[in-house]
Order: sequence, then structure tokens, then C-alpha cells
Amino acid sequence: MNNLTVGKRLFWSVLSLFTIFAVLFIAFHQVRENEYKINTLNLKLQDYNVRMHETLHNTGMLDDRKLEQYVSRHDVPGLRVTMMTRSGRVFFDSSTKDYNNMENHINRPEVRDAIKNGSGYDINRKSSIKEGDYFYSATYFKEDGYIIRSALPYDNDLTDSLQADMHYIWFTVIMVALLTFVLYRFISRLDDNITKLRIFARRADHNESLDTEDLIEFPADELGEISEHIIKIYKRLQHTKEEQNVLKRQLTQNIAHELKTPVASIQGYLETIIGNPEMNEDTKKQFLDRCYAQSQRLASLLTDISTLNRLDDAPELMPFEDVDIAKTVTQIMKETALEMEHRRMAFDNRLPATLVVHGNPSMIYSIFRNLTDNAISYAGEGTTITLTAREDMDRWHFTFSDNGVGVPYEHLGRLFERFYRVDKGRSRKLGGTGLGLAIVKNAVILHGGTISAANNIEGGLRFEFTIKKTNKS
Repeated sequence: MNNLTVGKRLFWSVLSLFTIFAVLFIAFHQVRENEYKINTLNLKLQDYNVRMHETLHNTGMLDDRKLEQYVSRHDVPGLRVTMMTRSGRVFFDSSTKDYNNMENHINRPEVRDAIKNGSGYDINRKSSIKEGDYFYSATYFKEDGYIIRSALPYDNDLTDSLQADMHYIWFTVIMVALLTFVLYRFISRLDDNITKLRIFARRADHNESLDTEDLIEFPADELGEISEHIIKIYKRLQHTKEEQNVLKRQLTQNIAHELKTPVASIQGYLETIIGNPEMNEDTKKQFLDRCYAQSQRLASLLTDISTLNRLDDAPELMPFEDVDIAKTVTQIMKETALEMEHRRMAFDNRLPATLVVHGNPSMIYSIFRNLTDNAISYAGEGTTITLTAREDMDRWHFTFSDNGVGVPYEHLGRLFERFYRVDKGRSRKLGGTGLGLAIVKNAVILHGGTISAANNIEGGLRFEFTIKKTNKS
């Protein structure tokens, strides 16, 4: 049994229990049915005894001839009638006239029960007078002081009448067979699913391929559907894990590449200064200024990487509070005013005077600051930034657009990728880290929103995004 599968063990266990139940139920039914038929036959003979007593009591006929006439008048095949005193002495028997030689019947079971309870019966006992077995039913009539006992031969007819109904037994056997068939079909499907899941678990544990024929199709039932979903989810997770590994490798390579450029510049300038102690002060200051600029770029890169790591690893740990976005945008406009003036750019802020959401102040600031810096860097001189907001039931819909040069269509879908640049050379020259828009997207998601980028029909780039008024995540 230990070598059997779970399905087969379940099949044999359920079948054994049902078979035991069926056998016990059939046995119980047979006993009850037999008792019922015996009681029915006994009641018929008891009724005969009572009617005979009533006739004898009313007519007072107790001589042999009249008794024989009464018994013969009731033509019951094989019926034998015996009358005896309270002490068990027989004084009439329809089968013999030699009463004096008949043994005392006081110890007969049906007689003892009749004297004690008023009536009694005995089944399948051999007669001492006639051949064969009899069914005896005795009745004690206390007021007249005698016992009437009627008996029928226990022949084939009576045996058949007392046997259980075989139709019921056959019906039960057929139902057991039908249940066995249905149970086997069900358990077979269950066993197939369990076997396939076991194969899946073993292969998953050993990192083996799951794209095999024995894991393609499952039985068409609920468990089969669940099993298919489990394998599909696992494959999806594995595929996602592989993609994440690829992204991590790419991210590591990109970080190494991005860090390499400012570090190399700083190192080169410092080596030049150290290697030329006679360098004039103006050139030395120029090199130090360039070192400082590269260190700022390096610091910005590390800050952006740290921000993305926090958004990826523990967004739930970021504190949320009420943030006035209108006030935040006004602050950003002040911070970037000189640079925008230098590029002859304008900021058309159409936000309401007060716009409060429940969010993380630092991430809210990062969204609008990075979008502003991106527009300043790439929209072009003489352009205008326009920021609008539309209130919905549970969120704000923002549109951040410019009327600059826009972005080629093939780049739109990748603007939010980390370290992705439309113009790599220009981006590095302007000091961009390539992580600004990635931070914007993750910060918007943190606040229960979505973001998309598209080119305006009249020119320029447009970002549309939402921020929930109250973020319960």
C-alpha cells in the first residue's frame, strides 16, 4: 500500500469504507426484513389461535371430533394444531391421536414464552411426531387454562417467504459497482493531476526544463485548471526572474559606465595638476572647477540611484503626509528661475492656489523637479512649460508639456527606462544622469498613479500622469 499513489490510496480507502458500509447495511436490512416476515407469520398464526379459542369458548366444543372438524374446515396446507394444558400435557393434536404417548411440552420454547408472556414462537425446530422442521406459534388463554399452538412446516415455500428480497441486494451490488466506476474515474483524474504536480515540483526543485509533453495538458477539471495555473505562474515567475537578472546586469553595467566617466574626468584633471606643479593659477582653477562639476554630477548620480533603490526595495517605509503640490511647484519655479531665464524659457503654472494630496514630500518634489529639469535641458531655448491639473473623484490628473522639439516616436516607449537617453552625448554634456524620468515613473506609481509620454500635435513633449488624493498603500 505504501507504494501506491495518493489517488489510489484514496480510491481503495473510500471503496473499502463504502463496501464495509454496504455489507453492514445489507446484513442489517436482511435481519430486519427477516424479523418483519417472521413477526408477520407469527401474527397470522396467533390470529388463527385466537379465532379458534373464540369459537371453542363460545361453543364449548372440546371433544376430538369437533376439534378435528374445526381444523379441517380451515383448509391451510400443512397446518398442525396442538392443544395442551397449563402444565404442558397435550390433549389434542391434529396430526396424531396417541396423546398419552406424547411427551410433555412444558419445556418447549414457544410454550414457555406463551405461559410467561401470553404468546411465543419458535423457528425451524424438528417435530417429534412428524418429519421435517416446523414454525411454531403458541398462545396461552389463561381464563380457560389451556394453550393453543399452531404450526406450519418449514418447507421451501416458507423458507423462501422468510428470506430477504434479493432484488434489494442486487440493487445494492449494482450501486456499489457504479460507485466504484465513478470513483475510479474521478480518482484517476485526481491521480493524474497529483502525478503531474509531483513531476513539476521535482523538476522545479532541480531547475530542470518544464517545457515537456507530460506537463502540457491536464485533465479538464477544477484541479487540472488549478495545476495549469500553478505551472504557468511558476514559469512566469521564472521568466520574470530571468528578466530581472538581465536588467540587474544591464543596470550594473550602466552604473559602472556612468560612474566611470566623471571619475575618469576627475582623476585626469587631478593627475594633470599633480604632474605640473608649475601650472599657472588660472589653469589650475579651471581644472578644479571642472573636477567640482564632475563631482556634483557623481553626487547627483548616487542620489538618484539611492532614490530608485528606496522606491524598489522599501516603498512602504516612506512616510506619507499632506503635501501641497501647488506650493511645491512654486518652490521649484523659484529654484529654476535663473536657468530658465538664461534659456529664455517660461513656466505657465495653471494649478489651483492650493492642491493637497496625501503623499511623500520628497517623492512629490522629485516628480515635478525632474520633469522641469528634463524640459529645461531638452525642450530648447525660447520654449514654454505648461502645467495643468484636473480633479477627479479620488485623484488628480496632471498634464506637464512643453512646445519644444519633442522626441522621435521610436524613443517614446523607452523614456522611463533607467539610463536610457535619446541623445547620449548631449545628455552627458548637460550633466543628466539618465535616471530622472525613471524616478518620476516610480514616484507616480508609489502614489497610486500612472504616467505616459506623447508628442504634442503642435510640437513638444507631453507627460500625463495621475496622483491619488489619499494613498492608502
